[in-house]
Amino acid sequence: MKLPLSIALAAACLASMPAAFAKDKPAVPAPAVAPAPAATASNEVWPEAYFEIFKLAPGKQEAFIRRIARADEVSKAGEQPPIQMFVHEDGADWDVLLYKPARTVKPTAAQEAAMAVKRKELGMESGPAYFIAIRETIASHTDTKTYGPITAAQWLARLDQWRAEHPRK
Repeated sequence: MKLPLSIALAAACLASMPAAFAKDKPAVPAPAVAPAPAATASNEVWPEAYFEIFKLAPGKQEAFIRRIARADEVSKAGEQPPIQMFVHEDGADWDVLLYKPARTVKPTAAQEAAMAVKRKELGMESGPAYFIAIRETIASHTDTKTYGPITAAQWLARLDQWRAEHPRK
């Protein structure tokens, strides 16, 4: 089942909500992630991000989240940011949403080597074996590539530029 992109985007927006607005919930520090570059001109390359929405197999929520935590340990060894995870609390029919800003710089050979060492230390699979192993925890999954974060004004500026360059005949 595909979920509306609005759910994914709303969840990402909630991540930046100040703790002061969260009633009766302990403050949780935001993950250490570099802010996405802001697109300012209509012809600039916009930042991209991926959203993955998971409905997990019954009884496999903890196993899935532990796998994500180990993947974060591998990323940290290579000086890469952690995955930003949102866990379902109330409402729609999904369990976990992952937000992953698109990488603009590939890890160096040294970073890749450090991640390979950590992956081996943790006994984690890689490549197709990782895909097969993590699928054992998933009932269904959908993902989407997005532009953002951007403002409505930035999107409209690009639309207006396109229309100026492609007038109706």
